Amino acid sequence: MTRSRAPLAGVRIADFTIHAAGPFCTHQLSQLGAQCIKIESRTRPDAFRKPHAVYGRMQAATFDQVSANKLSVRLNLKHPEAVALAKRIVALSDIAAESFRPGVMNRLGLGFDALREARPDIVLLSLSSCGQSGPDSHFAGYAPLFGAWGGLGWMSGYSDGPPVEMRHVMDHAAGVHATAATLAALHQRRRTGRAQHVDLAAREVASAMIGDALVQAGCGITPVRPGNSDMAMAPHGIYPTAARDRWLTLAVRTDREWQALLAVLGQPGWTRDPRFADGPARCAHAAELDALLAPCLAARDADQTAALLQQAGVSAHVSWNMQDVADDAHLRERGALVEVSAPDIPPRLAVGAPARFSVTDDVGIRRLTPTLGQDEEYVFGELLGLDSAQRAALEEREVIL
Repeated sequence: MTRSRAPLAGVRIADFTIHAAGPFCTHQLSQLGAQCIKIESRTRPDAFRKPHAVYGRMQAATFDQVSANKLSVRLNLKHPEAVALAKRIVALSDIAAESFRPGVMNRLGLGFDALREARPDIVLLSLSSCGQSGPDSHFAGYAPLFGAWGGLGWMSGYSDGPPVEMRHVMDHAAGVHATAATLAALHQRRRTGRAQHVDLAAREVASAMIGDALVQAGCGITPVRPGNSDMAMAPHGIYPTAARDRWLTLAVRTDREWQALLAVLGQPGWTRDPRFADGPARCAHAAELDALLAPCLAARDADQTAALLQQAGVSAHVSWNMQDVADDAHLRERGALVEVSAPDIPPRLAVGAPARFSVTDDVGIRRLTPTLGQDEEYVFGELLGLDSAQRAALEEREVIL
């Protein structure tokens, strides 16, 4: 059940998180070697266990990407005995993580003070829409709302179009920030021996990602949605090519790259156009440059053009669809994409750990998403010392449910 060479080997997590942002945090920690015990119940399973036609298949595809590696136990947290068992799991854990609305854990009897009684030096991560305090702390929210609240949605999209509210990007961004904050708290706990409550608001993650746009607003300047353009680079954008829905992403920073681009495209005459003489001039006339560039690229093969531009030192690549990513030999060789399987389940492609470590290769996904309650023999039996008769009695009373 443990991976002794992994960076977080020996760390255990009591995982109460649901949906995507919180589970993505604990999923990352589990890929780094932490043992993660996911606590849910048959009556209140994680929403992402359910089929999602909107994600392209009537199986829980999203759940695979936030809960592989984890152990699963069932506890009906509305039952006092189940809460007591959850505290026993916390007592054996280094980290507890939850992503309910503020106040839910306290009402369940599993708030920070209660968990500190079970484990005096526990690190508790609470990831919510707006944080555990403040006038908006009671607000509910999902990924598109995080970006809307935080201003990131307003800065995404084209200047003449509406804001673009993002989905998984915001969940995963919040999860990444939660991972970093949790590891920082764990490090401090190891230095001081003190418990720590990490309070992370997803909307504040969005605000932290909008950069100078927020500074501009504070100075009375109204930022505009940049679309695919850039203030310091031109050409800079995504361009159609000869094949339908095959797009070329291009970014040119220097005059040398500009000249290399024109050599590949067979347009040396453009170097004599004063509108494009240098970087500032190209930025000032970016729309006119795009009007010339678009029909030139529209007649070319995206993949061949990208390869030629890369050879010439120009930053360019095809905007890959999901099949391109899934088939990529580079990602597979590095273990960024892995196949996982389980008894009676065919192999599935999963997203592996993006980090590599020089002293261990024992990171990433090692087992498929657990079925509900799959690991109760280990958790309730080995860790908590409950025998089969005790567990049967708890199931009879719907404590384990």
